[in-house]
Amino acid sequence: TGARAISPASQKQVRVIFGTESLTSGVTGTDSAYLDAREWKLASGRPFSDSETRSGTGVCLIGETVRQQFFGAGDPEGEIIRVNRTSCKIIGLLEPKGYTGFGQDQDNVVLMPLHAYQRRIAGNRDVDNIYVAADDRTPTSELLPRVEDILRDTRRITPDREDDFSIRDMTQIADAMASATTTMTGMLGAVAGVSLLVGGIGIMNIMLVSVTERTREIGIRLAIGAREKHILIQFLVEATVLSLLGGIIGILIGLALAGLASVTLAIPFAPSPAVILLAVGFSALIGMVFGFFPALRGARLDPIDALRHE
Repeated sequence: TGARAISPASQKQVRVIFGTESLTSGVTGTDSAYLDAREWKLASGRPFSDSETRSGTGVCLIGETVRQQFFGAGDPEGEIIRVNRTSCKIIGLLEPKGYTGFGQDQDNVVLMPLHAYQRRIAGNRDVDNIYVAADDRTPTSELLPRVEDILRDTRRITPDREDDFSIRDMTQIADAMASATTTMTGMLGAVAGVSLLVGGIGIMNIMLVSVTERTREIGIRLAIGAREKHILIQFLVEATVLSLLGGIIGILIGLALAGLASVTLAIPFAPSPAVILLAVGFSALIGMVFGFFPALRGARLDPIDALRHE
C-alpha cells in the first residue's frame, strides 16, 4: 500500500495511580508499530514486543508528565503503576513532546498493548483509530485513496453507500494549524504595532506639554550657557525613561497574567529573556523616536522669548 507503518489504537481518559499519587491520563491501547506510525521516540527503555501485544501483557510506556507526577526526575523503568485497577509494569519512557496547538498535553499519556487495553480498560474489542505512515517513496496524496479502498473492502461498503469512517491527513491538519498560527501572529503583530503607535503619540503629547510648562526653565538654562544639545538630551532622556517605565510595567503585568494562565490551564510557561530584552529595547526606542520632536522643539526655543514666557 506504500505504508511504512500501520498501527491500530484506542484511547480513553483513565485514572492512573502510583502509591498515594494519582493522575488522569490518556491511556492508549496499541501495538509495537505505534511509535513508528506516530513518529514518537523513546527517551529510555524499550517498546513492547509483538508477543506482548498479542498476549496482552501488563506492560506500558509513559510520557514525561506521568513520570514527573509519580517519580520526579527518577527512573521509572521497572515500577508498577495501576491503570483502572490494572497493574502495569513500566518498560519505557517517551521523549517529551510538549503541548499541541489546542493546549493538549502530549506527555500525559500511557501506552499499553492493545489486547490488554481492550480486555482490562475498554471492556470491548473496538478500535478507535488506525494510524498509517507513508514510506519515503509514496506521497500522502497517493496513499489516501489506497487506504480508503482497503477500508471500504474490509467493511464491505457497497459502491452506492457512503463511507462510515473518516480519514484525516495529518499533513493537511499541520498545514492548517501553521496557517492559523501565522494569521494569529500577524493579527497580534498588528495590534502590537497600533499599541506602540498610540503609546508613542501619548509620550509625544506628554513631552510637548512638559516643554510648554518648562519654557521659562529652558530659557534660564540657555541664558546661563546651556547649549541646544543639552536641552535636547535632557528631554530625550526623560521621554526614554518614561517609555521604559511603561514598558517594564507592561512586561510585569504580562508575566503575571501568563503565569496565572499557566497555573489555571496547567500549561507550562517559560518566559524568554531574549524576548523580554527585546521588549525593553523597543520601549526605549519608542521613547527616543517620539520624544525627539518635543526635545527638538525645546532645544530651539529663543532664550529671550522663553524668559518672557509666563
